[in-house]
Amino acid sequence: MVQVVNVVASGALDVELDLQAVARELDDVVDYDPEKYPGAYFRFGDDAPLITLYRTGKYIITGASSEAEAGRLRDEFLAVLYRHGIVSAADDAWFTVQNYVCMADMERPLNLSALAIGLGLEVTEYEPEQFPGLVYRPQDQMCVLLVFASGKVVITGAQEIDTAETAFSAFRESIETLLESE
Repeated sequence: MVQVVNVVASGALDVELDLQAVARELDDVVDYDPEKYPGAYFRFGDDAPLITLYRTGKYIITGASSEAEAGRLRDEFLAVLYRHGIVSAADDAWFTVQNYVCMADMERPLNLSALAIGLGLEVTEYEPEQFPGLVYRPQDQMCVLLVFASGKVVITGAQEIDTAETAFSAFRESIETLLESE
């Protein structure tokens, strides 16, 4: 079973912003230090997802647990900006989910060296000195699977949940076929 753990969404306001002024106006929810990073960080609570807003009006939401939560967070973000006169209702240009990050479990330990060879070196990367997981890029799916020896799998880059589910299902079938042939 594939479980969504993070939704990354982005949007744009049809306006350029003075982030210094935004940070002063909304200092209770905004952290802005242009010396460290060019974006202003919005957080509506201690464990809330993060919104990063840029001078260009573009913004990124990370940490939402669902598309609905990302949408609610966007609405709250726009309402705060509107209430404070920073943007008008007409300034909302676009909003879209960019990436779902999902978790799945093979429910068994995996030999990553054997897996890299079995799946094919052209679609895998495994350098345990650099990263403890196997990076698998299935040719027929627009996502990446990070596979760990524990059997845990992180699926990232999927723009739809169905893509992540299909990729994991195909991966599971490939693994089962490889294990049967041993």
